[in-house]
This record gives sequence, structure tokens and C-alpha cells, in this order.
Amino acid sequence: MSKIEKFDVKGSAAGEIEFSDSLLVTDRGEQAVHDVVVAWMNAGRAGTASTLSKGEVAGSNKKPWKQKGTGRARAGYRQSPIWRGGAVAFGPKPKSFAVKVNKKVTQLAYNRALSDRIVEGAIKVVEKFDLEAPKTKELASVLKTLGVTKPALIVTGDFDEKVFLAGRNLPRVEVIEASEVNVYQLVRFPVIIADEAGMKILEERLG
Repeated sequence: MSKIEKFDVKGSAAGEIEFSDSLLVTDRGEQAVHDVVVAWMNAGRAGTASTLSKGEVAGSNKKPWKQKGTGRARAGYRQSPIWRGGAVAFGPKPKSFAVKVNKKVTQLAYNRALSDRIVEGAIKVVEKFDLEAPKTKELASVLKTLGVTKPALIVTGDFDEKVFLAGRNLPRVEVIEASEVNVYQLVRFPVIIADEAGMKILEERLG
């Protein structure tokens, strides 16, 4: 059984949470994690870069000057890519960067990413984020008492408006519901702080 430390909002130890080792996946899934993270990052790319080809640049097909006798290089049309204001040779066009990843690979990636975080001791569990008011100062104080100095992902069981509002102005901190946590976030943040309800949902999602 793996054990995860549990704290109260004041940073005092409040016991441990036992986690069955049979749920952990540490012997496979590295490639799955890589594939899912790449797919996630690609999904954020707009793919809207666009340049004009010579067929799209405005202009007639009339030669700028006659072929011979001028002493200048021959030219056939003003839309040429070598001219200022002309087309772009082999320039980008709008496209999708989407990468398809099937459900089994996504599930394996989640299992591996969460298992690695548990084994590394990167997850801390708080009994409950009981903030008196949705103030950044209060949440920052909680993180300080927990000794969190690195970028952190705060996971709640249900949507907690106070925690969400308090965390949105903290640099390098993201607040999210446990049901919405993805592989990219598990890999990106070196510290994960979850309340008990959130940790239970993360465990249920191991599948």
C-alpha cells in the first residue's frame, strides 16, 4: 500500500491516505503519456497561418518589360515570389494539427502519469479547502503553510468558487475539478494539492 500525506489547511499533519499498489501503473505507458501530451499541445495550435501563393496575389499576367534588349533580367509576371509584394514560395496554409489518440491509450497515459506522481510523493492531500473568503491572500497562506514553492495544481472534488477566485491571480497555480484533470496537467505541475473528495475522484478515474 502506498501512503499519501494528509494535512489540514493550517499545514498540520492530519494522518495518511492509503493507496492500493494494485492500482498503480509504473511498468508501462511512457509512450502513451508522450502521445497524449503531444496531442494536447497540438490541439492548442491555431493552425491559421496563411500566405498568398502566386495565383492569389493580385496582378495581371502582363510582362513587366520585354523579354530582351533592356539589360535587365527577364521577368514574366509581377506576382513572382522573388519580387517585393509578390507571392511566398512554399508558405504556410491553414491546417489542423490535431492528433487522434484512442480512449485506451488516453486511459493508460492517465494511469501512468498519476501513478508516477504518487510514487514520487508529489501529491499532497488537504482535508478541505475551507476559505473564509475568495481572497488570493488566504489561498497563498495555505500554500505557504504546506511548504509549496513550486508550480502547483489545486484539485477540488466539486467546483469551489472561493478557491477558484482565490487561485486565479496566483502565478504558476491552476485550480481545477478532479473530473477535468488531464494528463498534460499531471505532467506539467511538479506539485499537486487535492482535497479528500478530489483525491477520491482521481483514484476512481484510474479505471
